[in-house]
Amino acid sequence: MPINIPDNLPATEVLRQENIFYMTGTTASHQDIRPLKIVILNLMPKKIETETQILRLLSNTPIQVDIELLQMKSHVSKNTPVSHLNKFYRTFDDIRSERFDGLIITGAPVEQIEYEEVDYWDELCEIMDWSLTNVFSTFHICWGAQAGLYHHFGIPKYALPEKMFGLFPHKILMPFHPLVRGFDETFTVPHSRHTEVRREDIEKVPCLELLTYSNISGVHLVGDKSHRLFFTTGHSEYDRFTLRNEYFRDVEKGLKINKPYNYFPYDDVGNPPHFTWRGTAHLMFSNWVNFCVYQETPYDLDKLQPVVLDK
Repeated sequence: MPINIPDNLPATEVLRQENIFYMTGTTASHQDIRPLKIVILNLMPKKIETETQILRLLSNTPIQVDIELLQMKSHVSKNTPVSHLNKFYRTFDDIRSERFDGLIITGAPVEQIEYEEVDYWDELCEIMDWSLTNVFSTFHICWGAQAGLYHHFGIPKYALPEKMFGLFPHKILMPFHPLVRGFDETFTVPHSRHTEVRREDIEKVPCLELLTYSNISGVHLVGDKSHRLFFTTGHSEYDRFTLRNEYFRDVEKGLKINKPYNYFPYDDVGNPPHFTWRGTAHLMFSNWVNFCVYQETPYDLDKLQPVVLDK
């Protein structure tokens, strides 16, 4: 079934060219079903690029998915046209009285800043608290995952000696968990971050489970045992060339940056990278929508029960 996205969203043309199943709001209004309601809190600078990446991964779902795009009221985006934000994005004030089947909180390039010093931290904390009562399942990505683990469980982040940057091998620790159903025993995931959370801190929290891990990049997928909160430290949503573009951007700025690990064939930046994480990315998001949201969320969202955190 398709995702339902706003009429004239820039992502529609990309999805159409890729033959991905979607429908616009006008078409969806004539569907007589109960769609899933998923809101994407987009904290990334290039919002159009990120929304396209995530919408692509949400397209392979068992039922119609209605999408809302959310921005922070307390932060001014410098890399996305105001006209786009005004047309397609809402703020937390607009949705605080609503309930949703799912919430996705993206990453943000602020991991080297202390949480409390991020200009929208208070608003983000309010949204994360709200999600415990108004959202069935929340998926946190990269810095969004670190922020969620810190806010909900007090798990700290640690500065890395150099940027964790590249395409890293991972292994499954809980092969029968629904989020990793169908994964290969080893799989690759892009990472792009300056900080980490550590396994020993995750394992101290009774309600958390470490699902996947990398001997190089460390903690990857974490979930709470009720399947209501999920955290990924990687960027499975990244396109083929996202890491390449980040690398050349930093080189042009004169920043100290290593070539992304295990990304360019023969470690030659002139070679186009192989898109080896795409299948796992699609599977992870479709597993979340299908097994962790669609089959568990109440039909009547007014009957949604709050998430109980066993710290």
